[in-house]
Amino acid sequence: MTQSFFQTFILLLLVTDPFGNVPLFVTALKDVAPARRPRIVVRECAIAFLLLLLFMFFGRHFLAALQLTDISLRIGGSVILLIIAIRMIFPHPDGVLGRSEGGEPFIVPLAIPALAGPSALATVLLFTSGSIEEVMIHVAALAAVAAIWLIVFLGAERLQNVLGTHVMTAFERLMGLILTAMSIEMLLGGVRAFVKTL
Repeated sequence: MTQSFFQTFILLLLVTDPFGNVPLFVTALKDVAPARRPRIVVRECAIAFLLLLLFMFFGRHFLAALQLTDISLRIGGSVILLIIAIRMIFPHPDGVLGRSEGGEPFIVPLAIPALAGPSALATVLLFTSGSIEEVMIHVAALAAVAAIWLIVFLGAERLQNVLGTHVMTAFERLMGLILTAMSIEMLLGGVRAFVKTL
Protein backbone atom coordinates (compact mmCIF):
# COMPACT_ATOMS: atom_id res chain seq x y z
CA MET A 1 0.00 0.00 0.00
CA THR A 2 2.80 2.42 0.93
CA GLN A 3 4.67 1.76 -2.29
CA SER A 4 1.54 2.28 -4.38
CA PHE A 5 0.78 5.54 -2.56
CA PHE A 6 4.37 6.73 -2.96
CA GLN A 7 4.47 5.84 -6.66
CA THR A 8 1.15 7.58 -7.30
CA PHE A 9 2.24 10.62 -5.28
CA ILE A 10 5.55 10.96 -7.15
CA LEU A 11 3.92 10.48 -10.56
CA LEU A 12 1.24 13.12 -9.88
CA LEU A 13 3.86 15.48 -8.46
CA LEU A 14 6.00 15.11 -11.58
CA VAL A 15 3.07 15.42 -13.97
CA THR A 16 1.60 18.54 -12.35
CA ASP A 17 5.14 19.95 -11.83
CA PRO A 18 4.42 22.59 -9.13
CA PHE A 19 8.06 23.71 -8.85
CA GLY A 20 8.36 24.13 -12.60
CA ASN A 21 5.11 26.12 -12.58
CA VAL A 22 6.35 28.62 -9.98
CA PRO A 23 7.48 31.16 -12.64
CA LEU A 24 4.08 30.80 -14.38
CA PHE A 25 2.21 31.51 -11.13
CA VAL A 26 4.46 34.46 -10.28
CA THR A 27 4.00 35.95 -13.76
CA ALA A 28 0.24 35.35 -13.85
CA LEU A 29 -0.26 36.99 -10.42
CA LYS A 30 2.15 39.91 -10.76
CA ASP A 31 -0.64 42.36 -11.73
CA VAL A 32 -2.97 41.14 -8.96
CA ALA A 33 -3.10 42.92 -5.59
CA PRO A 34 -0.85 41.09 -3.07
CA ALA A 35 -3.72 40.69 -0.59
CA ARG A 36 -5.81 38.86 -3.21
CA ARG A 37 -3.12 36.46 -4.46
CA PRO A 38 -3.53 33.77 -1.74
CA ARG A 39 -7.28 33.53 -2.48
CA ILE A 40 -6.60 33.06 -6.18
CA VAL A 41 -3.97 30.38 -5.49
CA VAL A 42 -6.36 28.46 -3.22
CA ARG A 43 -9.19 28.78 -5.76
CA GLU A 44 -7.10 27.60 -8.72
CA CYS A 45 -5.64 24.67 -6.78
CA ALA A 46 -9.14 23.65 -5.63
CA ILE A 47 -10.48 23.76 -9.21
CA ALA A 48 -7.57 21.64 -10.48
CA PHE A 49 -7.99 19.15 -7.61
CA LEU A 50 -11.74 18.76 -8.19
CA LEU A 51 -11.27 18.31 -11.94
CA LEU A 52 -8.62 15.62 -11.46
CA LEU A 53 -10.80 13.93 -8.84
CA LEU A 54 -13.74 13.98 -11.26
CA PHE A 55 -11.65 12.36 -13.98
CA MET A 56 -10.34 9.80 -11.51
CA PHE A 57 -13.84 8.64 -10.50
CA PHE A 58 -15.58 8.87 -13.86
CA GLY A 59 -12.64 7.97 -16.07
CA ARG A 60 -13.99 4.55 -16.98
CA HIS A 61 -17.32 6.02 -18.14
CA PHE A 62 -15.46 8.67 -20.13
CA LEU A 63 -13.36 6.00 -21.86
CA ALA A 64 -16.43 3.86 -22.56
CA ALA A 65 -18.31 6.81 -24.08
CA LEU A 66 -15.41 7.53 -26.44
CA GLN A 67 -14.84 3.81 -27.11
CA LEU A 68 -11.24 4.05 -25.94
CA THR A 69 -9.27 1.24 -24.34
CA ASP A 70 -6.93 1.46 -21.36
CA ILE A 71 -4.08 0.51 -23.67
CA SER A 72 -4.62 3.38 -26.10
CA LEU A 73 -4.96 5.81 -23.20
CA ARG A 74 -1.76 4.51 -21.59
CA ILE A 75 0.20 4.87 -24.83
CA GLY A 76 -1.31 8.28 -25.64
CA GLY A 77 -0.74 9.53 -22.11
CA SER A 78 2.87 8.35 -22.18
CA VAL A 79 3.51 10.28 -25.41
CA ILE A 80 2.07 13.47 -23.87
CA LEU A 81 4.19 12.92 -20.74
CA LEU A 82 7.27 12.46 -22.90
CA ILE A 83 6.63 15.71 -24.78
CA ILE A 84 6.10 17.60 -21.49
CA ALA A 85 9.29 16.03 -20.08
CA ILE A 86 11.34 17.02 -23.14
CA ARG A 87 10.10 20.62 -22.85
CA MET A 88 11.09 20.57 -19.17
CA ILE A 89 14.62 19.41 -20.02
CA PHE A 90 15.03 21.69 -23.04
CA PRO A 91 13.17 24.89 -22.03
CA HIS A 92 11.00 26.66 -24.60
CA PRO A 93 10.73 30.49 -24.65
CA ASP A 94 6.98 30.22 -23.96
CA GLY A 95 7.46 27.72 -21.14
CA VAL A 96 6.37 24.10 -20.77
CA LEU A 97 2.67 24.86 -21.33
CA GLY A 98 2.92 27.75 -23.78
CA ARG A 99 2.35 31.49 -23.42
CA SER A 100 -0.25 32.69 -20.91
CA GLU A 101 -2.45 35.77 -21.30
CA GLY A 102 -2.47 38.75 -18.96
CA GLY A 103 -5.13 39.81 -16.40
CA GLU A 104 -6.40 38.07 -13.29
CA PRO A 105 -6.27 34.33 -13.94
CA PHE A 106 -9.45 32.28 -13.63
CA ILE A 107 -9.17 28.56 -14.38
CA VAL A 108 -6.87 29.24 -17.38
CA PRO A 109 -3.86 29.06 -17.32
CA LEU A 110 -3.22 28.12 -13.68
CA ALA A 111 -5.80 25.43 -12.89
CA ILE A 112 -5.91 24.31 -16.54
CA PRO A 113 -3.49 23.50 -18.12
CA ALA A 114 -0.73 24.28 -15.58
CA LEU A 115 -1.96 21.78 -12.96
CA ALA A 116 -4.81 19.80 -14.54
CA GLY A 117 -3.34 19.64 -18.02
CA PRO A 118 -3.74 16.88 -20.63
CA SER A 119 -0.95 14.78 -19.14
CA ALA A 120 -2.38 15.00 -15.60
CA LEU A 121 -5.89 14.18 -16.82
CA ALA A 122 -4.61 11.22 -18.82
CA THR A 123 -2.63 10.04 -15.78
CA VAL A 124 -5.58 10.10 -13.36
CA LEU A 125 -7.71 8.30 -15.94
CA LEU A 126 -5.20 5.47 -15.67
CA PHE A 127 -5.89 5.32 -11.92
CA THR A 128 -9.53 4.33 -12.34
CA SER A 129 -9.96 1.02 -10.57
CA GLY A 130 -12.71 -1.21 -9.21
CA SER A 131 -10.82 -1.76 -5.94
CA ILE A 132 -11.93 0.57 -3.14
CA GLU A 133 -8.52 0.28 -1.48
CA GLU A 134 -6.69 1.44 -4.63
CA VAL A 135 -9.15 4.29 -5.17
CA MET A 136 -8.56 5.50 -1.59
CA ILE A 137 -4.79 5.34 -2.11
CA HIS A 138 -5.06 7.37 -5.32
CA VAL A 139 -7.36 9.97 -3.73
CA ALA A 140 -4.99 10.27 -0.74
CA ALA A 141 -2.02 10.73 -3.09
CA LEU A 142 -3.88 13.39 -5.08
CA ALA A 143 -4.82 15.20 -1.86
CA ALA A 144 -1.18 15.11 -0.71
CA VAL A 145 -0.05 16.53 -4.05
CA ALA A 146 -2.70 19.27 -3.80
CA ALA A 147 -1.29 20.18 -0.38
CA ILE A 148 2.16 20.50 -2.00
CA TRP A 149 0.63 22.79 -4.64
CA LEU A 150 -0.72 25.11 -1.94
CA ILE A 151 2.56 25.19 -0.02
CA VAL A 152 4.62 25.86 -3.14
CA PHE A 153 2.35 28.44 -4.79
CA LEU A 154 1.48 30.38 -1.63
CA GLY A 155 5.21 30.91 -1.19
CA ALA A 156 6.02 31.07 -4.93
CA GLU A 157 7.52 34.55 -4.94
CA ARG A 158 9.65 33.90 -1.85
CA LEU A 159 10.73 30.52 -3.23
CA GLN A 160 11.83 32.03 -6.53
CA ASN A 161 13.71 34.84 -4.76
CA VAL A 162 15.47 32.49 -2.30
CA LEU A 163 16.46 29.72 -4.72
CA GLY A 164 17.03 31.91 -7.75
CA THR A 165 16.29 31.28 -11.41
CA HIS A 166 19.22 28.90 -12.00
CA VAL A 167 18.30 26.53 -9.15
CA MET A 168 14.63 26.49 -10.21
CA THR A 169 15.66 25.71 -13.80
CA ALA A 170 18.01 22.92 -12.67
CA PHE A 171 15.28 21.42 -10.47
CA GLU A 172 12.77 21.51 -13.32
CA ARG A 173 15.22 19.76 -15.65
CA LEU A 174 15.85 17.06 -13.05
CA MET A 175 12.11 16.49 -12.74
CA GLY A 176 11.90 16.38 -16.53
CA LEU A 177 14.54 13.65 -16.63
CA ILE A 178 12.66 11.53 -14.07
CA LEU A 179 9.38 12.12 -15.93
CA THR A 180 11.04 11.01 -19.18
CA ALA A 181 11.96 7.65 -17.64
CA MET A 182 8.45 7.24 -16.20
CA SER A 183 6.80 8.07 -19.54
CA ILE A 184 8.99 5.54 -21.38
CA GLU A 185 8.11 2.90 -18.79
CA MET A 186 4.41 3.71 -19.27
CA LEU A 187 4.83 3.50 -23.06
CA LEU A 188 6.56 0.11 -22.83
CA GLY A 189 3.82 -1.14 -20.52
CA GLY A 190 1.19 -0.07 -23.04
CA VAL A 191 3.04 -1.73 -25.91
CA ARG A 192 3.41 -4.97 -23.91
CA ALA A 193 -0.31 -4.94 -23.11
CA PHE A 194 -1.14 -4.33 -26.78
CA VAL A 195 1.09 -7.18 -27.97
CA LYS A 196 -0.72 -9.57 -25.60
CA THR A 197 -4.03 -8.75 -27.29
CA LEU A 198 -2.76 -9.79 -30.75
